[in-house]
Amino acid sequence: MQGVWFRKFTKELADKLGISGEVRNLPDGSVEVKATLSQEQLEPFLEGLKKGPPLARVDAIEMEDIDEVFTNGFRIVR
Repeated sequence: MQGVWFRKFTKELADKLGISGEVRNLPDGSVEVKATLSQEQLEPFLEGLKKGPPLARVDAIEMEDIDEVFTNGFRIVR
């Protein structure tokens, strides 16, 4: 997914939905998203991530609960 603007797309989507968290590229070419969001925000966020930006190919989304809490907006980790 790297090189197709996925992190920027994810930040814009999170900002639009009022979600706090972060997104980063991983060495294996996948993208990691960590977010604090409500149940109401979850479905539109996941639907947006499944589509991704025009040049992205999303093969799978894996979810797990995390203990981190994000409260200061959404950021791209470089």
